[in-house]
Amino acid sequence: MDHIRYEVEGRVGVITLDRAEKANAVDQQSLDEMNEAFEAAAADREVRVIVLRAEGKHFCAGHDISASNEALADGTDGGGSTRTAVDWQDRGLQAIYEWETVHYLGYSRRWRDIPKPTIAAVQGQCIAGGLMLCWPCDLIVAADNARFSDPVVRMGIGGVEYHGHTWELGPRKAKEMLFTAQQVTAEEALDLGMVNRVVPLDDLLDETMALAHEIAEMHPFGLAQAKRAVNQTMDIQGFYNALQSVFDIHQTGHGNALSVSGYPILVNLDQMKDATGEKKGKAD
Repeated sequence: MDHIRYEVEGRVGVITLDRAEKANAVDQQSLDEMNEAFEAAAADREVRVIVLRAEGKHFCAGHDISASNEALADGTDGGGSTRTAVDWQDRGLQAIYEWETVHYLGYSRRWRDIPKPTIAAVQGQCIAGGLMLCWPCDLIVAADNARFSDPVVRMGIGGVEYHGHTWELGPRKAKEMLFTAQQVTAEEALDLGMVNRVVPLDDLLDETMALAHEIAEMHPFGLAQAKRAVNQTMDIQGFYNALQSVFDIHQTGHGNALSVSGYPILVNLDQMKDATGEKKGKAD
C-alpha cells in the first residue's frame, strides 16, 4: 500500500493516512487501500480495536483536489489510470452515482458497521471528505488544534456524500456548518458530543492508543454486541435510511451542475480552495 499504512500493536490495529505532502487528501487509491486495511483488521481475530490516524499536520483535507479535477476532466484518476475512471462524460450522472455509492457512501457505511470498536485520532484540518473517515468511527479523540468543516455548498452541493452532520452536530449546528462553511473547533465539537476527548496535540497518539488498549481488554463479543446495540438503535431512529436519502439528494447537486454547466460541480475545485483559503500550504 502506497497511501495507507497498516500495523498491529498488541490487540490494536492501526491504520495511518500517509500522504502528509497532500495533507492526507484522499483519492480512490487511498480509499481502496483504507478499505483493505479495515478489512484486514476486521478479519484478524487478535485485533480487538482499530485506530485510524494520520501523519503530518492535518488529518485529512478532503477529496484529493488535483486528482479530482483531472479525473472529472478526462475520466481518469489524474494519472491516466483507467482503474479509477469515472466516465461521466459518456454516462452522465449514472457513472457518478455508481462510483460514489461504492467509494464514498459504501465504504463509510461498511467501516461504521465493522464489529470492532474504531477510534479516529484527528489533528489539524478535517475537511469535507475527511468527515467521511472520522464520523463512521465509534469514538473520536481530537487534538486541541483540530478543526472540522464541510464547505461543499460552495460547489452547489448540499454536503458530502455521508450525511452524518445532523446526527453528529444537531440540526441547527449542522445547518450553520453547511450554510456558512465555517469550521467547528475541537472544543465546540466536544461540547456538541461529536468528539469524545480533546487532548494536547503532542499527546494525541499516546492518548488514543492508551484508550484503544484499555478497550481492547474488554471481551470482544461484548464489545461487538455493545456496538451493534448502539448502531441499531440509531438505525431504528432513522440514521441508515437518512444516509441513503441524503446521498440521493447529494446526487441532485451533481445532476443540476451537469444540466447547468456540463460539469459535475458548479465551481472548479481549485476555485473553492481559493475561496476558503484551503490551498495546499494554507491549511495551517
